[in-house]
Amino acid sequence: MILAAALQMTSGADKPDNLATAVRLIRRAHALGARFIGLPENFAWMGPEPERAGNAESLEGPTLSTLAALARELEVTLLGGSILEAGAPGGRLYNTSVLFGPDGARLGVYRKIHLFDVEVGDGQTYRESAAVAPGTQVVVATAPFGKVGLSVCYDLRFPELYRRLAAEGATTLTVPAAFTLATGKDHWEVLLRARAIENQAYVLAPAQQGRHPKDRMTWGHAMLVDPWGLVTARASEGEGMAVGPIDEELTARIRKTLPALTHRRL
Repeated sequence: MILAAALQMTSGADKPDNLATAVRLIRRAHALGARFIGLPENFAWMGPEPERAGNAESLEGPTLSTLAALARELEVTLLGGSILEAGAPGGRLYNTSVLFGPDGARLGVYRKIHLFDVEVGDGQTYRESAAVAPGTQVVVATAPFGKVGLSVCYDLRFPELYRRLAAEGATTLTVPAAFTLATGKDHWEVLLRARAIENQAYVLAPAQQGRHPKDRMTWGHAMLVDPWGLVTARASEGEGMAVGPIDEELTARIRKTLPALTHRRL
């Protein structure tokens, strides 16, 4: 059993301030006993669109280097929710989630596959693909406590991705997100619980919450969901975290007594 923390932030355009907040929250979660800690999508920067490219980094850049060093110092498994990664084809970026092990090594690098090109009725139009290229690889990483399937935000609406992650052995699914207020209030918890139930896996869902530049509003409610679909921890409004246990023995019992994953007919 391991204690996990899904962190909740209200990131803005000040990258050093965002990173300082992330480090502070990680240290707080560690002090509470968490040894698996996840940051939300775009934790390092959520600013005006024209500034997006200027805030991109490589995997060896200062943001992820800071997280690698912190994971090593605290001896925790650390999910770097997502950053803007430079170097995608056509001058675009990747929305990239990186999982670090307790020694600071990269356990998995996932580039968001499903891009958020929608109009949700909140007065804004979202066209993530204008600046971001889709990833192409499904990623399951091996952590000290089990196999972790990586995803980011809008991926949550595509259950076939999580079936693939479960089929490749994932017992914990990560969903760092910046869900809009309009969609989050109706869909966030429902979808997280569905992905947990149908794949009989824990779901760790760090989140952005509050008002960001250009009046963008995110829903928050970072949470941890167990393999039975129960929300075992949830963050309130503002900066904070949801902290709860991940118990691989519970996952094994559920998968044995209700072996739905072995009953699939393709």
